[in-house]
Amino acid sequence: MIGISELAGRLGEAAANRTAITQPSVEHPDFDLATAYRVQRILRSTSVPLAGWKLGVTSRAKQAQVGLADPVYGFLAGAAAVDLGERLDTSRLIQPRCEPEIVFTLGRDLAGPHVTAAEVIAASSGVAVGIEVLDSRYADYRFTMADVVADNTSAARYVVGTPVSPAGIDLRLAGVVLEKNGTVVATASGAAALGHPAAAVAWLARQLAVDGESLRAGQIVLSGGLTAAVPVGPGDVVTVSIDWLGSLELGCC
Repeated sequence: MIGISELAGRLGEAAANRTAITQPSVEHPDFDLATAYRVQRILRSTSVPLAGWKLGVTSRAKQAQVGLADPVYGFLAGAAAVDLGERLDTSRLIQPRCEPEIVFTLGRDLAGPHVTAAEVIAASSGVAVGIEVLDSRYADYRFTMADVVADNTSAARYVVGTPVSPAGIDLRLAGVVLEKNGTVVATASGAAALGHPAAAVAWLARQLAVDGESLRAGQIVLSGGLTAAVPVGPGDVVTVSIDWLGSLELGCC
């Protein structure tokens, strides 16, 4: 089995050099999720400050497709944030793709093995439309679930709109539209994230509790991609619109 520090180093170098590497599962068929999360924790320790967290594989259909009963998660580095109006520099990435997100901003800590979706909503100071920029460090964007967890679930960049109060909003029913260069490429609803985006965040809080960790006030959580991700390059413009939350645009250069 490959050493976790060695793999973390290879993934860090791949991102820095913008060069894809071979998936660890190709060389080591026994590479598993538990080991992958150990690799991810090493990457997290070198990526301070921690801005928050992100979820992946929150669609029940996708879970069935890849043989998982639960989502996976990664972390958000503060340095990976893209500001409103700032363009995404695709030359600093390997194979970027964008997907729409419902983003939670936490107003207080959430900890423990029994956190519920209702508690997530009560603890959130705001919810916002977001765009996550994915960028696999693996060749041809192909990987097992263990591979992608080790690669911090393909996290690269993210941009978050202005938060609004979650009070009175049924996020399950929020319509989502993803556009690229003015053309609608995908639609969904908030229910695509584990039936309710807050349920996805609650799952994350419970999962972190297993490792003695928790969600902290001030952190953001990307609750899971709501559509398939769309590839982007220089000159592309991605727009995400979500009912009650507004619209967000990201230009690429």
